[in-house]
Amino acid sequence: MTISTAESCTGGRIAAAITARSGASRYFQGGVVAYQNEVKEQMLGVPHEMIEKYGVVSRPVAEQMVKGACRLFHSDYALASTGYAEAWEGHEVEIWVAWGSETDVHSICLREDFGRVKNVEIATECVMDEFNKYLKMMHDPLAGGEMYSA
Repeated sequence: MTISTAESCTGGRIAAAITARSGASRYFQGGVVAYQNEVKEQMLGVPHEMIEKYGVVSRPVAEQMVKGACRLFHSDYALASTGYAEAWEGHEVEIWVAWGSETDVHSICLREDFGRVKNVEIATECVMDEFNKYLKMMHDPLAGGEMYSA
């Protein structure tokens, strides 16, 4: 089993959480910090039309980032983030995190504001936790224990 990451607002923190664990080289393929829309489009295959229609901070974009990372890194699974980690110019905090495979993607939106640094930390922990739950359900719905942790 292999995993990769595609991050925007978390700035590589998801990849850092994964690689902080000993033995990560056995399953972690790599990650991309796609902060600009052009990088999301060119490297991760997020259609420009999708960004125009839904906005770069949206469920469809986060989920497409997972699919794109799976393709880019030839990984079985990927974790992704896109969002506004702090309120600015009329935007409230909104962070979409997504996880899964190229054909089975899940996502959640975080909207509470605890300040930029804490929001990014919470988003990283959330996607790692949700991915752990996903893997447990995929591999053995009755099993316990974490495969990866933040």
